[in-house]
Amino acid sequence: MQVKDIIKELELFAPPSFQESYDNAGLIVGNSNDAVSAALISLDITEEVVQEAIDRKCDLIISHHPIIMGGIKRLNGNNYVERSVIKAIKNNIAIYACHTNADSVKTGVNGMISKKIGLQNCKILDPKKNSLLKLVTYAPKANADAVREAIFSAGAGNIGNYDSCSFNTEGTGTFKANADANPHVGNLGELHQEEEIRIETVVPAYLKNKVVSALLKSHPYEEVAFDLFPLENVWNEVGSGMIGELPEAESELDFLKRIKKIFNVGCIKYTSLLNKPVKKVALCGGAGSFLVNKAKALGADVFISGDFKYHQYFDAENQLVIADIGHFESEQFTKELFYELLTKKIPNFAVCLSNVNTNPIKYL
Repeated sequence: MQVKDIIKELELFAPPSFQESYDNAGLIVGNSNDAVSAALISLDITEEVVQEAIDRKCDLIISHHPIIMGGIKRLNGNNYVERSVIKAIKNNIAIYACHTNADSVKTGVNGMISKKIGLQNCKILDPKKNSLLKLVTYAPKANADAVREAIFSAGAGNIGNYDSCSFNTEGTGTFKANADANPHVGNLGELHQEEEIRIETVVPAYLKNKVVSALLKSHPYEEVAFDLFPLENVWNEVGSGMIGELPEAESELDFLKRIKKIFNVGCIKYTSLLNKPVKKVALCGGAGSFLVNKAKALGADVFISGDFKYHQYFDAENQLVIADIGHFESEQFTKELFYELLTKKIPNFAVCLSNVNTNPIKYL
């Protein structure tokens, strides 16, 4: 195996283009063509984690949080980041991070949290905007099915639980081939009319090049007419946070106690209880305070996340209960998420879960 073989599966699951602008997901240390025999999965990168990789003969570390987020100007070993990177390089260990891109996919970090809580009918809390395109193209009747199949296979035409979605209308295309052309139909210098199908479908923006390439390869014309239009529609399959429903309503205190047990939380910081049943739950792994108003707007009874600042607790406004369970605690099952993905996709590759508890916060 090579590092790029492992990266391929991770990025099919969580495309790098889904990461936030401030993030640094991707291959941080190492070369994608390097050979790799085993991977260690951790939430964070510390010196202890790198040493664990050395001891367990893992030449790739897959973490959720990037070891380098901002710029790094020197490697002198003056802090844990520099020492961890130096140690990894000296021991030929690659480091790959799958961070906010894994947060953004529906089956990612927040999907795993929802699964642990037992939520049903889950939806993205704050779907991404400006991430979809409308593709319009024209194909001869005899070739329309093949063209549609090619662009669908490349990732076009998916809407929620449906795939192969398109709208098709019949019409007449006209063209005149000049002396340098090699037309599929018609004669040089003569105006030709061809019965064609107008095909319209939706395309995730990050798949634009792949879909256009599939279109050009499958289309019989020498010059393929197509248009791409940006859409303002939200993309319900990608975004921040998650909201879902419990199978049965629970009291607020019982629910918080169950969350404390599931996530092994040292302490839950929460706002005033509202003395009403908990049925609809919103959540966001890591730091999700920016989603409180969205959770309120969608009628959540409880919002679970981490890293709330003092004044942000007031945003509950007695409309829901904010439950701050901690950054590490909320994302701890991300290791399990990556492990399940890789062992399923590459069953003959050695994947290890780190035994190092990287949570820097302790509770007295």
